[in-house]
Amino acid sequence: MKKIKRKLSIYIHIPFCIKKCNYCDFLSFPAGERERERYLGALLREIEGEAHKYKDYFVDTVFLGGGTPTVLSGKQIGRVLEELKAGFSFVGGSNIGGMAEITMEANPGTVDREKLEQCRQAGVNRLSIGAQSLRNQELALLGRIHRAEDFYQAYRWAREAGFGNINVDLMAALPGQKPEEYLETLRKAADLGPEHISAYSLIVEEGTPFYDWYGEGGGRERQEKANGYAGRGEEDSAGAGEGMPALPSEEEERLMDEWTGKILGEYGYRRYEISNYARPGYECRHNMAYWKRYDYAGFGLGAASMVGNVRWKNSADMGKYLGCMEAETVKEEVCELSIQEQMEEFMFLGLRLTEGVGKKEFYEAFGEDMASVYGKVMEKLESQGLVTDGERVRLTPYGRDVSNYVMAEFLF
Repeated sequence: MKKIKRKLSIYIHIPFCIKKCNYCDFLSFPAGERERERYLGALLREIEGEAHKYKDYFVDTVFLGGGTPTVLSGKQIGRVLEELKAGFSFVGGSNIGGMAEITMEANPGTVDREKLEQCRQAGVNRLSIGAQSLRNQELALLGRIHRAEDFYQAYRWAREAGFGNINVDLMAALPGQKPEEYLETLRKAADLGPEHISAYSLIVEEGTPFYDWYGEGGGRERQEKANGYAGRGEEDSAGAGEGMPALPSEEEERLMDEWTGKILGEYGYRRYEISNYARPGYECRHNMAYWKRYDYAGFGLGAASMVGNVRWKNSADMGKYLGCMEAETVKEEVCELSIQEQMEEFMFLGLRLTEGVGKKEFYEAFGEDMASVYGKVMEKLESQGLVTDGERVRLTPYGRDVSNYVMAEFLF
């Protein structure tokens, strides 16, 4: 009997960017052409050396993320996809741009029509454009290299290049942002008609300029550690050159989230995950693979993998990565997940989805009833109005607002 191959998702990390954004804590940094080319050589070597381990898989999705993958040229992106095509079996056969979902993140300030056409011809069939905001003052505050007009141009070029599946990334709860201003950006993005919209609230991460301004001891109150920003001149601002504007209140942030669901619903988008909305049939298959705990392999600096419940990540040391000849030498934190850890992930990842987690699927995966493992937790959360308990366990709207608390309850 012919062996049935399993699905595999592949993540490719491109760590380069033109300039680090003020909120970004991702593994990314500026680099010259020579360093980018050296990195590309190491990446292709890693892919070639590891491909034989996945002969029992077919690739369902690829995601080129970063950093900013579009810092690379269209030809360089094409070389990565050619290497994948040479070493892996793809769903739909050898046509890499066929049935497999191939996503590339794009910064509007790093693309032109020619580059997008080259990437589309190489097999990229889903584009994720990092707009973040459509207000230039907010983009400057975030440290983005593009302006709103650059985003609109990039979007037009993407359509002209043949992209029929586009995601637009937006950020809410930005410093000094009023709910009405966020709503303006949201409607302008939806008016364009992308197939998918990701709308995230700003998270102040340690090690970023935003953390210096708003982090430890700051909470949601304005910090006056940053000079040089032309403030809004409002009463809650330090004024031009004196500091940063205040973050929106928790109530304003909740209002923005509520408006996101309502407004995008009017445009025909369905929320299928806490921060993600899609037209029917355009949910991001790659991200769904993460949330449903399918196998995924990561290639590149710091990339994470989970295959057969074994998890590892690549070294984040560029010198070590460039010098390696065997991929095993850059793998770190290799561990096999226990049944308990698998159950935890099943719950806190699956609860991100609006469809929630199924009791039948839980039993099929672990041979135990969900109630026997998490019955008391679900009873407590249901009594608090945070989840609904049926054949599928789902977050309520209130549970979504405090999702970090809910997820933590499922950790042993």
